[in-house]
Amino acid sequence: MESIVQDIINGNIESFKEVYQQYHTKLYFYVLKCTHSVYIAEETVQLTFILLWEKREKLSMSFSISTQLFRIGKSVMTDLLRKQQVRNRHTEILVRDNTNWHVETDITVKEELTRVYNSIEQLSPIRKNVFKLSRFEGLPHKEIARQLSISPKTVENHIVRAIRQLKNSLLLLLLLFIC
Repeated sequence: MESIVQDIINGNIESFKEVYQQYHTKLYFYVLKCTHSVYIAEETVQLTFILLWEKREKLSMSFSISTQLFRIGKSVMTDLLRKQQVRNRHTEILVRDNTNWHVETDITVKEELTRVYNSIEQLSPIRKNVFKLSRFEGLPHKEIARQLSISPKTVENHIVRAIRQLKNSLLLLLLLFIC
């Protein structure tokens, strides 16, 4: 295992790809279990592997690659959660302190919510159902899987794809709105 750490330190892209293939799913599900957030899990995995490659010269030969990778991942996850907390705090303050905000944005918020709802309605029936059970009903993946007689991994895949599809359709709407 020491050789894979040394290979990555030396810039061996094949060793890096091997580590990615071996650990990206494990890291994803570790973060997902800790945060219950697909977004945080996806971002953490992506940023962790970027940092692993960018800071490869600082890797230690004293620890396994998995130990170092999960340390980086935990640090990235903590940072993302902290940033999310700060954003949430700022949003709460803005909403609470700016009374004019409500009057000016009620219409805009309703329009945006309508766009989001319409985008959700464009999802395939099973994906829409899985997404609504997860996001609107707050059901855990295992419960959704049980109710729909599908595997938890299938539930996860539907949610990830739904989010990706929603991001793309809302971005397209935003671009059309701006132009």
